[in-house]
Amino acid sequence: MIGAVEVLPEGALEAKLALAEREGRPLRVKLGVDPTAPDIHLGHTVVLNKLRQFQDAGHVAVLIIGDYTARIGDPSGRSKTRPRLDGAVIDGNAETYKEQAFHILDDDPERLEIRYNGEWLAPLSMEQLFEITATTTVARILERDDFAKRWAAHQPISMLEMLYPLAQGYDSVAVNADIELGGTDQVFNLFMGRDLQTHFGQEPQAIMTLDILPGTDGVERMSKSTGNYIGVAEDPRDMYGKIMSIPDEVMLTYFRLLTPHHADELSRMEREYAGGAVNPRDLKARLAREIITRLRGAKAATAAEEHFDSVFRRHESAADLPNLTLEPGDVEEDGKVFLPAVLERWFGQTRNEWRRRIQQGGVSLDGEPVSDLTVSAAALSGARLKAGKSAKTQGLIQGA
Repeated sequence: MIGAVEVLPEGALEAKLALAEREGRPLRVKLGVDPTAPDIHLGHTVVLNKLRQFQDAGHVAVLIIGDYTARIGDPSGRSKTRPRLDGAVIDGNAETYKEQAFHILDDDPERLEIRYNGEWLAPLSMEQLFEITATTTVARILERDDFAKRWAAHQPISMLEMLYPLAQGYDSVAVNADIELGGTDQVFNLFMGRDLQTHFGQEPQAIMTLDILPGTDGVERMSKSTGNYIGVAEDPRDMYGKIMSIPDEVMLTYFRLLTPHHADELSRMEREYAGGAVNPRDLKARLAREIITRLRGAKAATAAEEHFDSVFRRHESAADLPNLTLEPGDVEEDGKVFLPAVLERWFGQTRNEWRRRIQQGGVSLDGEPVSDLTVSAAALSGARLKAGKSAKTQGLIQGA
């Protein structure tokens, strides 16, 4: 399926679809989210978009708000134990998550179930907990990559954290899931759901993993804790600006994970971008429009773009800035321009000095720092260059 990294085990999804057709029923597609922060960000929407695709195909989305698993804290990808959250904070976040999920999911009750895993985890007796924990071993739990690394580094792993995969897995039993969605960091937890379903006499779920979205820094995964996130409920004007600020290198990843474009269209975009046939700024603006339109509507997207243009484009271009002209000799065969060379021609000083300024973030295009010494001619054409605080080192670049 388009957008999925893996569907496990091999052939499991096809078997589930065939079973549902024979039984004349929709599949139950599960996604669990832990409300550890008050907002959903674009990283969460990667799996929510896939869940919506299943709804559009006629299946039932089962969104589990992990009000009880959040009390443990998912250890996936963590190098240390999460701090425990207050129950009242979790409950408040849970309500916010539910409201924001409706920006993406179809709220038709025939196609959506929203459940809180406190429904079945809170009433568990000790005897039931014993039965669940007896289905696995400490050795199996320590196979998890994050636990294995912490064990090897002699870092503490709490018994509570070890319960997390079992609690998430038991969610699949409670809702009788046919398919579970999750990020690539969730594979261990997803397979635990299959094990527990088998133990309790259910057909084990198929597993679908999806890529993890990088944050606005282009390096770390999108996260509230690192501050590199774009919130679903943010003002569309702020969303637009943040999307325009992402590094060019991750722009196509955002298109792949956050928009419904077919693989052929994505391949065409990649070729045009790599060949310098499209201005990255224009492609990023298209990305911002599409994401905001999907989440908040076309009117909000148009207003956000007009706001951005009035602040960062029309205002700047209205200033009395000199034109900086690219000459044919500035553009290499691959369509790239060696920026220190043209800066030397336009403003004087040495290429080495301009190289140093670029590497230190002192040169920007349309307000965004330049990180590479070579930039495509398409990206430069029409952009406002700022190479210093003085008006003498600013200008509007004209194409060759």
